[in-house]
Amino acid sequence: MTLPVPLLTIGLLVGSNIFMTFAWYGHLKFKSSALVTVILVSWGIAFFEYVLQVPANRIGHGYFSAAELKTIQEVITLSVFAVFSVLYLKEPLHWNHLVGFGFIAAGAFFIFHKWA
Repeated sequence: MTLPVPLLTIGLLVGSNIFMTFAWYGHLKFKSSALVTVILVSWGIAFFEYVLQVPANRIGHGYFSAAELKTIQEVITLSVFAVFSVLYLKEPLHWNHLVGFGFIAAGAFFIFHKWA
């Protein structure tokens, strides 16, 4: 059984973004750790991000344009980060964050809308 290209692409991008978010921001809970240590751990985590990201883009390109892939990536990145920020970092989202995310969603609409 083969998954549809959009589902496979988006699923891989979600997975890659979870790894990316932990690689980029997970260390903020470990400020007493040496910087070189968190850099090396982040690189290790980022490896798994690339293991998912590269196939996602390769599989998705052709079905999606490069601009559409990047837009999907950014929307997923913000969605994953919003959950991460609230649940892991315990930092609340405020109304202005939500308005900003809304503007990015509006941008995604313009990228994906088929204009005549």
